[in-house]
Amino acid sequence: MKKIFSIIIISLITTTAFTQEKEITWHTDMNEAINKSLQTEKPLFLFFTGSDWCGWCIKLQKAVFKKPEFKKWAKENVILVELDFPRRTKIDPNILQQNRELARLFAVRGYPTIWMAVPEPNNDKINFNKLGSLGASPLEVNSWIAGAKNVLKNKK
Repeated sequence: MKKIFSIIIISLITTTAFTQEKEITWHTDMNEAINKSLQTEKPLFLFFTGSDWCGWCIKLQKAVFKKPEFKKWAKENVILVELDFPRRTKIDPNILQQNRELARLFAVRGYPTIWMAVPEPNNDKINFNKLGSLGASPLEVNSWIAGAKNVLKNKK
């Protein structure tokens, strides 16, 4: 009985470690994401979304962002930032204001919109080297990643 219990515990620990390894972090605080980007020299991946109302945003998350292939690619290549504009879910007013300012700066006209950009400190402000943008299609993970890799080629 003790042996079976030990095997179950080891299995749970291994499964938990494997699951945690596969998870990715979506930042919502732009300052935090910029600092991480500057430290790692990875560009920002700015996901402008309407998480609780935008059908294409939800489809993109299910078809691409929640897939292991995307998670692996994202961990290696970008700093993920979710810039959400929910209709039913309350979010911090400061975060909402930040998201509105960034949507204006990146001229977002619809959701989902993904921009990849490199933050460039300039005295007391941050400029963005815009690498390019993407939308929801294609809704297939490997094809979508191929498009994202194309955008990253613009990184200097």
